Amino acid sequence: MNIVFMGLPGAGKGTQAERIVATFGIPHISTGDMFRQAVREGTPLGLKAKEYMDKGLLVPDEVTVGIVRERLSQGDCAKGFLLDGFPRTVPQAEALDATLAEMGRRLDHVIYLDVRKETLLARLTGRRICRQCGATYHVVFNPPRQEGVCDKCGGELYQRDDDKEETVATRLEVNLTQTEPLLAYYEEKGLLRRVNGEQEIDAVFADIARILRG
Repeated sequence: MNIVFMGLPGAGKGTQAERIVATFGIPHISTGDMFRQAVREGTPLGLKAKEYMDKGLLVPDEVTVGIVRERLSQGDCAKGFLLDGFPRTVPQAEALDATLAEMGRRLDHVIYLDVRKETLLARLTGRRICRQCGATYHVVFNPPRQEGVCDKCGGELYQRDDDKEETVATRLEVNLTQTEPLLAYYEEKGLLRRVNGEQEIDAVFADIARILRG
């Protein structure tokens, strides 16, 4: 089964991806891991991508698509893959379709973890980190025993700047603007499967598993 996995920051993709991989035995391919592997292995496309990344530039679509193709051609993807973080735009989605067609493959599902913006804000702004030992807490999901104090070392807990509401809200808005055309593209192709990401973790996975077992 060939799957594209989508969701805004805080939707819980990482948790669900681990379960999908463990249950269905397909590799989880994230864009970051893919780039790092290509750079590490020194493939021509990996070296090309490194040139752009070293300058702080976006890697062009043709290089990214080439790296995706290289990765999907590897043996562990023979029975399928879970692609995460790519495509990000409609032109990338079209390029992925063309690449898969050349390989004699096609997408089976595009799973979107659907979570309201307010819920994502609560999840993403609730993180607190210990200044001393770096332990991570969440004011709702994993609170310390004493507010503002680390359970492990008694250090002070603080909120990182990029976890503050204004920053998170902007990041979500940018992601949402980017994601909507892509959702429409896959909806039109009949591939989009929306899963309610606001349920308990087990219930979210049960819905995903039901889709994948078809």
